[in-house]
Amino acid sequence: MDTRQLETLLAVVQHGGFAAAAHAINLTASAVSQQIAALESELQTDLFDRSRRPPVLTVKGGEMVRSARTILQIVNETKASVSGSKVRGTLAFGTLRTAANSYVPKTLATMRTTYPDLNFRLRIGMSEQLMSEVASGQLDAALVADQVTVPSGLNWTEVLSEPLMILVPAGTKELPFEELVRSIPYIRYRIHVPLARQIDTEMARLGAEPRRVFSVNTMPAIVGCVEAGLGFSVVPEVAMHGMKTSELGAFPFGNPPIYRKLGVVRRPTSSRSAVLDSLTEALSSYRTSKS
Repeated sequence: MDTRQLETLLAVVQHGGFAAAAHAINLTASAVSQQIAALESELQTDLFDRSRRPPVLTVKGGEMVRSARTILQIVNETKASVSGSKVRGTLAFGTLRTAANSYVPKTLATMRTTYPDLNFRLRIGMSEQLMSEVASGQLDAALVADQVTVPSGLNWTEVLSEPLMILVPAGTKELPFEELVRSIPYIRYRIHVPLARQIDTEMARLGAEPRRVFSVNTMPAIVGCVEAGLGFSVVPEVAMHGMKTSELGAFPFGNPPIYRKLGVVRRPTSSRSAVLDSLTEALSSYRTSKS
């Protein structure tokens, strides 16, 4: 069994078809088909139902995909261990967008002292997708929220417990939350992620009915809208790091104040366990130093 065939199989699944996979991995469509056919011949089973367009995995094909991910992970980690590249090459790390502005980049920068030959690839996404990519070996680890279920086979280590903060324009006088909601527009974090649902749920529980709502789908844009005086918003404290928020008013959201937890999710075994241990500690230490 050729590992190139396994890589091609995963590419077909990831990109949704033979032609798309061929384009992504720089092969011809016929070469992709030949590799899959050779793998099916060796296994003596069909991996794809070709009567459907695009072809879909059979039950045996799904089993093979799971096995292929495990095999390639073992191969890659063995190569890294033997070659000593566990402190060289590229560490692929995923993060939520709310932590990508300052918290994670500055933490990675502190890692350069200990691992000067290590490069980083930073992937920004949502918790569920990031965990899937850790499980499949596309990422070494990721920073994700605790509101989502961690798949079996992965470990999650808390590095941050942060409050959600109400952010108000400069010069806004202190008001009870109920009065604030009625007085100035609310800038809503409109994106389908657990954080947004958590904020919406608490707003409903408090019986808050905003006078007017602006919908924004990135944290930097939300902070910019508050800075411009368009209204108030609710943001995680870490999203304020590295942004111009010193002149804005900020106070805890919720009664009692609401916190969310972030943690590093990773596979139990890795050739880069020492590096990931250092990264987890650095994320915790950086947060502690900012408290």
